[in-house]
Amino acid sequence: MRTPSNAPGIPSQTTPPSPIPSPSPSPSPFKDRRIRAAVIGTGGIARGSHLPALHELTAEGETEIVAAVDIDAASVEAFCADGGIPHAYTDLDRMLQEQHPDLVCICTPPTLHREQSIAALRSGAWVWCEKPPVPTLADYDAVAAEEGTTGNGPYASIVFQHRFGSGAEHVRRLLAQQAMGRPLVAHCQTTWYRNAAYYAVPWRGRWQTEGGGPAMGHGIHQMDLLLDLLGPWSEVRAMAGRLVHDVETEDVSTALVRFGSGALATVVNSVLSPDEVSRIRIDCERATVELTHLYGHSNGNWRITPAPGTPEADVTAWREFGTDVPSSHVAQLRQLIASMRSGRRPRSSGADGRTSLELISALYKSAFTDTTVRSGEIVPGDPYYTALHGGAPGWAPTEATAGSTK
Repeated sequence: MRTPSNAPGIPSQTTPPSPIPSPSPSPSPFKDRRIRAAVIGTGGIARGSHLPALHELTAEGETEIVAAVDIDAASVEAFCADGGIPHAYTDLDRMLQEQHPDLVCICTPPTLHREQSIAALRSGAWVWCEKPPVPTLADYDAVAAEEGTTGNGPYASIVFQHRFGSGAEHVRRLLAQQAMGRPLVAHCQTTWYRNAAYYAVPWRGRWQTEGGGPAMGHGIHQMDLLLDLLGPWSEVRAMAGRLVHDVETEDVSTALVRFGSGALATVVNSVLSPDEVSRIRIDCERATVELTHLYGHSNGNWRITPAPGTPEADVTAWREFGTDVPSSHVAQLRQLIASMRSGRRPRSSGADGRTSLELISALYKSAFTDTTVRSGEIVPGDPYYTALHGGAPGWAPTEATAGSTK
């Protein structure tokens, strides 16, 4: 398929975190009508996450699902029948020409994301693309080059739903205001477990079809959230290994990351860990804030531990997360629709959506070249700009593996 808070412990003068430059708002073409959405790819992520999110926004009067596309005719027809979607297609270009969707949700494997995102953008549709965004920085920049030049876009946003919800929003605000003091030390952990049967699926564990190992396919959510909370990183030093699985990519990686603020972080990504957990911990001058969950979080997954002697009024303010809005596709989609209606670039698009992919590319380069890699170093002409393995001996696909199915 071409397929002002005056509460104790919170400064009244706030500084928004990492603003995303965008053109001045223009009159929105989506005023007073529903956003017409289409879904590309009808597998598990589309059925389990995108379709329910779209249905919830449809019930609120925000969206309508007009079409779905998949190369498997039976799959897309069943998806449309089950989801109450009027038009099923096996050809993306035809769907774009006939249905003219305002928003295209891309739920296909990462190797298809570049072509499909560009096709949707060129048709005038905004894009909401599943992670990993695309396999390389070169691919990401090619998609970004097709975005609109006015406030009305179209823009391509990446699904990083862990950034969204009341918990992440509250902690992001505390950190941006330095309410708990400067962030000093952080830990980012995605330690999951995947067995041999998981990797028996032919496309898994291969650079060409999966894009990368656990750093790319599993840990990207927590790394993206860490970057969203702490801001720009400046350098990374990493190691990677194949300790269990017979794969082209790594099955575990570790990294040390320095941030522009001076904060230092450790990052661990693994598919070898029976006791599965996703965790972010940030030690600030006046408190530690920690998130512990697996595949999604709510207010109850966050914990704030104050330093001795901290005034109780400050602690109470820090722990007031407000109404619980869990991280989810629907939380992100709701903000994306609001951006479309206001004619502004959405979060996790453009430079904001690129940051985690750049860190992952640098992590691989550092691990495979035994060097420290700095932010902004990987540019056109660098082998890691066009391939996460960078052609490194022992890591790049050999002629034999590149031509095999496993």
